[in-house]
Amino acid sequence: MRRDLCDGIGIARLLNATLVLPKFEVAAYWNESSGFADVFDVDFFIERTKGFVDIVKELPEEIAGKEPFRVDCSKRKGSFDYAEVVLPALLKHQFISITPAMSQRRDRYPLFAKAALCQACYNSLRLNKALEKKGFELLSAIPKPFLSLHLRFEPDMVAYSQCEYNTLSPSSLKAIEAARGDRKPWTGDAARLWRERGKCPLTPNETAFILQALAIPTNTTIYLAAGDGILELEGFTSVYTNVHTKSSLLSADDFVAMHGNTKAALDYYISINSEAYIATHFGNMDKMVSAMRTLNGMYKTLVLSRKAFASSTSKGLVGKELADAMWESHKEDFVMGRGTALPDCFCEIGM
Repeated sequence: MRRDLCDGIGIARLLNATLVLPKFEVAAYWNESSGFADVFDVDFFIERTKGFVDIVKELPEEIAGKEPFRVDCSKRKGSFDYAEVVLPALLKHQFISITPAMSQRRDRYPLFAKAALCQACYNSLRLNKALEKKGFELLSAIPKPFLSLHLRFEPDMVAYSQCEYNTLSPSSLKAIEAARGDRKPWTGDAARLWRERGKCPLTPNETAFILQALAIPTNTTIYLAAGDGILELEGFTSVYTNVHTKSSLLSADDFVAMHGNTKAALDYYISINSEAYIATHFGNMDKMVSAMRTLNGMYKTLVLSRKAFASSTSKGLVGKELADAMWESHKEDFVMGRGTALPDCFCEIGM
């Protein structure tokens, strides 16, 4: 959501358009509906983007009853230019909605649009007061120092990866199969190559193994920044036993009352404020967390390498040999505490 909001501001500035306060389409993720104000501070957002982009909370009366002209840029290939492709539709219809082009390269934005995007990403979005208060209470409840771990091994995520795991429990395999739909797993040489390219999520047990290889003590306080339904979690918690979660720290009433995106917002808040952050999958949240931590000078940020783990295990490495290979693969980032931030808003610096 944060990434799309950043892009939305950049595109609006690029087109010299007024932005209507976005509505979240979250049903695909959490089968629920909630608005911008349920997560973010609306007035702060509008005030901090002033001078970059004009934002209105609601549509003007003269077009409030109209449906926007929809412009789907998501499947555009190759070189793509919003001003060239989308601006004519905006000028003609005056009111449009956009599905952003995933192939759009932000580094090709003119400086004025990039400045708006960066202002939106890093200076304009903060949690609303109620959610920030809840985040602060949650942060205060976690014993210090602690490591925030974004662990991804949910059934739908594993199913989407098209990877097979033969050592999982029957119940986990059943959950993955139920989530597969038409996305059947790769087999034979294709499966091997896919895994060696780093496309397969690390299991909780594999994650625990890599953390141990990096000499992270098993009594480390860990906050699990993760959604509900992580498979095989006992493979991690049987090794790292000092693990805290939202459900263990919040009251039952608070936890049940929260939307999926407010829970995710709390994970984000904790992760940008933790002493260290480790991700098992470099997805959108990890990119935003890493970037914000870099902005705040918090460099103890590490993304575990699925590719290095798959490459080493395909060579038959196990035990100490595998642990040594994991240390070699991660030691520079681990020792330097180097984050992998979104580059567009940061100067090039040597570390």
